[in-house]
Amino acid sequence: MSAYETIEHASLTDVGIRRSHNQDSHAVLLAGDAEQWQKRGHVFLVADGMGAHAVGELASELAASIIPHTYHKYAEKGAVSALEKAFVEANASIHARGQQNREFEGMGTTTSVLVLRADGAWIGHVGDSRVYRLRAGRIEQLSFDHSLLWEMARRQKMKPEEVQGIPANVLIRSLGPEENIKPDIAGPYRIQAGDIFVLCSDGLSGPLTDHEIGAVAGVLPPAEACQFLVELANLRGGPDNITVLVIRVEEGSGEGEAGAEDLGPRKSLFSSFTWPIAIILLGLLLAGAAVNLSVRGLPGEGLVFVLAILTLLIGLVGLVFTYWKEQHAPSGPDYRPRVHRQVPCPIDRSLLEKLLKLDAVLVQQAREKQLDADWEVYQEHHQRAEKFRTQGDLSAAFREFCRAMLPLTEAFHRHRNKAEVFQPLWDKTRSL
Repeated sequence: MSAYETIEHASLTDVGIRRSHNQDSHAVLLAGDAEQWQKRGHVFLVADGMGAHAVGELASELAASIIPHTYHKYAEKGAVSALEKAFVEANASIHARGQQNREFEGMGTTTSVLVLRADGAWIGHVGDSRVYRLRAGRIEQLSFDHSLLWEMARRQKMKPEEVQGIPANVLIRSLGPEENIKPDIAGPYRIQAGDIFVLCSDGLSGPLTDHEIGAVAGVLPPAEACQFLVELANLRGGPDNITVLVIRVEEGSGEGEAGAEDLGPRKSLFSSFTWPIAIILLGLLLAGAAVNLSVRGLPGEGLVFVLAILTLLIGLVGLVFTYWKEQHAPSGPDYRPRVHRQVPCPIDRSLLEKLLKLDAVLVQQAREKQLDADWEVYQEHHQRAEKFRTQGDLSAAFREFCRAMLPLTEAFHRHRNKAEVFQPLWDKTRSL
């Protein structure tokens, strides 16, 4: 299996509860074969439009179409150059549209891009849509929110949630409003088997906590995770459009490519010291030949022995020189991502109990409203979840409880389309 085939992904967008139309856009552009994987990789994008009269929708659509196309056009020149050109061209196009008439005033969009390539993961970002990575039981935010709140927190060296009196939704950078824009470009970050990436608009990251996003994306396959996360955001009131992409790196490795445990760049100690090691091996062979000549009483062992000593000395000097050169060489790319925030997201009994409380509320209201839910599917997964919980397998129990709740959330979704008013069933402060 090739590295480009080890990526499982899904995406979902929803208008939410309180908005009349969806101004979010997203895009997925996959490498079709191993050659495209090496040159371009996979592109994932989410954009959240801003502006009245549906111009925000137009802005996000422009970003979602221009950026992947432009990145592919310049990808062979390197990820940094290609992503910068893609963002600059998208910004120029959106800005030009915004100048055409007064109705387009304020037209703009956030945009977050994840590119998975043979040399690692790359991120391009403007605005407050987010890119997360789940690894080793932690969810890490790899993108910096270009909001007034986060900027004030950065300047005051505080956590964003500790800053008082600053609205969370005031952006200081987005595509479109300004003639020039500088996107955040970061990478390459090494990709490991089991890594899960989540891209989302603030319609998801606003109502849900990082822990909740990580817990759900960590136990459910991408398609189910997207659906359940969107439903949770809507159960919390759905104040904005919601878009989420979940990308999982599966086990497997590519023939002639980096292994699945590390699909990013790897520097081999042996390759760094190839020629000194080769000369040392030659010296050892010559030394062995000298010993063989001496044992057999054949002439020339002295000359061969001298050549062996000289060869070994040259190899050792070369080894020391190469090591010194490596230590004093300019630093290359930093493969460790800059994590702006990270949160453990374990599946523990406390989280499971919170999910069960939400489940009970859903069941009660679904029965009171006499919703047309698939109770058979609900019971099937609920029974499995209880069995896993009894056995102490909390992750499996959490996964099955999520699956049990999906038929109920789908029934609420159908009912919501007919209802004039829909109150949120749970609060962020209560968590799951």
